[in-house]
Amino acid sequence: MSKTATLEFDGKKYEFPITVGTEDEIGIDIKKLRGEAGLITLDPGFKNTGSCESAITFLDGEKGILRYRGYAIEDLAEKADFLEVVYLLIFGELPNKEQLEKFTNDIKEQSHVDEEMKKILDGFPKSAHPMGVLSSLTSALIAFNPSSVDVSSEEDMYKAIVKILGKFPVLAAWTLRKKNSLPLNYGDEDLGYVENLHKMMFEKPNKTYSVDKAVINALDKLLILHADHEQNCSTSTVRMVGSSHAGLFASLSAGISALWGPLHGGANQAVIEMLENIKEDGGDTKKFMEKAKDKEDPFRLMGFGHRVYKNFDPRAKIIKKSADEVLGQLGIEDPVLDIAKGLEKQALEDDYFVKRKLYPNVDFYSGIIYRALGIPVDMFTVMFALGRLPGWIAQWREMRLKKEPIGRPRQIYTGENHREFKPLGNR
Repeated sequence: MSKTATLEFDGKKYEFPITVGTEDEIGIDIKKLRGEAGLITLDPGFKNTGSCESAITFLDGEKGILRYRGYAIEDLAEKADFLEVVYLLIFGELPNKEQLEKFTNDIKEQSHVDEEMKKILDGFPKSAHPMGVLSSLTSALIAFNPSSVDVSSEEDMYKAIVKILGKFPVLAAWTLRKKNSLPLNYGDEDLGYVENLHKMMFEKPNKTYSVDKAVINALDKLLILHADHEQNCSTSTVRMVGSSHAGLFASLSAGISALWGPLHGGANQAVIEMLENIKEDGGDTKKFMEKAKDKEDPFRLMGFGHRVYKNFDPRAKIIKKSADEVLGQLGIEDPVLDIAKGLEKQALEDDYFVKRKLYPNVDFYSGIIYRALGIPVDMFTVMFALGRLPGWIAQWREMRLKKEPIGRPRQIYTGENHREFKPLGNR
């Protein structure tokens, strides 16, 4: 016998079915709440509201668990490369050798961006924020690929997916190269997906491209760690926009705009800005650790703790190792990165932070790595978007294949009651 939840209101009782997920997550199905009881729920920020059932990502913030399609993030980061994880998220299974080879080649075939796109890029000033440029360029892809995706056709869906996976890194690289006054380029088909991205971003004219393997490994892990994170702000935006049957590119463009916000994708940028401010103040990390403990002090320690993870961020444990490897391998001398190491050490040893489980999170370490690699601060969120792209695609695809209804939240009206209209002369 299936379980139900009972709601009692105004002397009447209403029964609602219980939905249980494969990891024993329990939800009350309230689809019929308004129809039967004339009530709606009020949940600002949707912190306790499940917008969908999804088979893509499982997250347990209390236990510090993150899994993609059932695979532990620790295993994927250690044993898989980014494109394997992309395939897994979108299609549900890890690819075999032939599937991965075809997927990789199909993406490469779609990596050319129409030359007319360069004219759109030219229209932006160098001062334009890279996320605004990237969102606009992604949306502009629609003009060069106007046919809508037939979601009932696996071939149509597949073509749209490899097309955006091929073109998106080019757009991201062009965004950086425009900012750095470098000529726009294309990739190298002989390179892997992540190394090719790095080359497109950093290759200099008249100079042979080379890169340390530790850099590519760190980038690969960062992209994997950011690939999906359940129903966060940008992912929910992609699903919401897609629920109107807007196309994939338009939905992704909306997701980029949502990610742009400092409370979401801009968190690693905020980490570096905080470190810069500490440096400008003299670099006394102990002083700022004390400020962070003082509830009366407006200073906030960025990159520590997480809204979802109440114990530790499993992604931070993985990327900390890569951060240590990159900084050691490159031998970078940077006072800002020294400050970051100091904050990390003190937080891990300070009872105040340990008791409250305010450990460095993935944003803290990703900001450190991006800075070490010479990526400008305002490009950090673009790197986040590159990693999150497959998750957005997977979520959009799942939502369309399940024929989910158009998103349409309700509200509780708190404005004026009915008022009589007064002619202009009587106001």
